Amino acid sequence: MTDTADVSDVVAARRLDGNEAAGVLAELFAVDLSEARSRCASCGNTAMLGAHHLYADAPALVLRCPSCTGVVLRFAARRGRLLLDLRGAQLLVIPVADDGGDDDGDDDAPTASAQ
Repeated sequence: MTDTADVSDVVAARRLDGNEAAGVLAELFAVDLSEARSRCASCGNTAMLGAHHLYADAPALVLRCPSCTGVVLRFAARRGRLLLDLRGAQLLVIPVADDGGDDDGDDDAPTASAQ
């Protein structure tokens, strides 16, 4: 039987800072994502991607929620394709250059425009 402390030590040894994912994700996004905020689909916690736990030694890059350790993002490059799985994120807010528009302070809420 495996001791829980031993398992925790192995997981902690594999874990990197989420900022390490920024370079790899730059292949897919034209902006730095380390300051992007993600809302975890499992626990609802919102944190910058740079604060997430990165596991880069698997077939895919895996970012886990710093609060509940649920998988938030998976990214891989295979056979000329970039694969992005965001099913663990309810919302991903990516900061971009200020367009001079009104900022209502509610960056986490998507807005719908009237048609």
